[in-house]
Amino acid sequence: MNKTSKLSALTLALALCSTSVLADGIRASLEMSKQDYQANEDVMVRVTLTNDEKVPVKILKWYTAADGVEESLFKVLVDGEERHYLGAHYKRPAPSKNDYIKLKSGESVSYNVELSSLYDMSETGNYDISYNVSSMQLFAPNPGQEKKLARLGIDGINSNNVNFYLEGREFKGGAGKGKPGTGDGGGTTPGDVSFTGRCSNTQQTDILAGLAAAKSMAANSKSYLQGTNDKAGSVRYNTWFGNYDASRWNTVTSNFSKIDSSLNNEALTFDCSCKKSYFAYVYPTQPYKIYMCNAFWTAPTTGTDSKGGTIVHEVSHFNIVAGTDDVVYGQAGAKSLAVSDPAQAIQNADSHEYFAENTPFQN
Repeated sequence: MNKTSKLSALTLALALCSTSVLADGIRASLEMSKQDYQANEDVMVRVTLTNDEKVPVKILKWYTAADGVEESLFKVLVDGEERHYLGAHYKRPAPSKNDYIKLKSGESVSYNVELSSLYDMSETGNYDISYNVSSMQLFAPNPGQEKKLARLGIDGINSNNVNFYLEGREFKGGAGKGKPGTGDGGGTTPGDVSFTGRCSNTQQTDILAGLAAAKSMAANSKSYLQGTNDKAGSVRYNTWFGNYDASRWNTVTSNFSKIDSSLNNEALTFDCSCKKSYFAYVYPTQPYKIYMCNAFWTAPTTGTDSKGGTIVHEVSHFNIVAGTDDVVYGQAGAKSLAVSDPAQAIQNADSHEYFAENTPFQN
């Protein structure tokens, strides 16, 4: 099918490339100014979130573009084939009240997002995109609203698709765009560990201590999973990954085996230029580089939300390792996820971290 015939298949209703859908009282709308992009053009979309509830609703800003795109906010398809988010994956503390934005009844917020640096758009074809976010922590209940949220089952915001045609181009989100650190400063240490982003001597010492703790945690986790006979009775496993299932247990075991191997056998790079309040982040398609952020430096070496646990968390994100995602953050969220959705728990990076840290200690 040639370009002209492909474009003619788009309906007149999409001439303005705009659509919206109501999702449990939060209406997500997407607008695009055109349907046809050349290879050298940025693909821009305007996202509008509107609260159609009669009461205020608080939305976790990580799942908006309030501070730029820091999560996979969109589902992107080209000729029916999904294109995965290639941006950063962060380890954050559990969300606090300051991490939510409040929309009054009838209020809207809008953000302009450049998509072609966040998703692989190297292929020529017809693209379909939709706003698609979900999390157990996405909404914060207001006083008296808990029962209503539970009744509605609010756990996500979605829009219908918008469509456009795009000429193939070189992927813009590759080697370094938008990534801090230029490879300056630092140096290398024995064991194939290197530093970029001007890591100070103190920071290098902290990272190496965290790495040693991460290696110990990963080895212990692998040994535990491979050596436990009473799998169904494992409190440690059940707490973070849910009721025993052979397939899920084997997945987690494989994940920790790969994490352990990566920490001991791969050349790791740590970058110290991140100034965000988070612990750390990585690009899953770009192993084995980890960007250390502000919360990492004040974290304990071991224990809950530790330096060692942070490194386990981030290594698990690499697609070549375990390909985990950030479904929920914090121990409370991870425990709830293990009960409500074990299949998601084994994909959650914090669940792997808390299993590895094992605080408080569990058999």
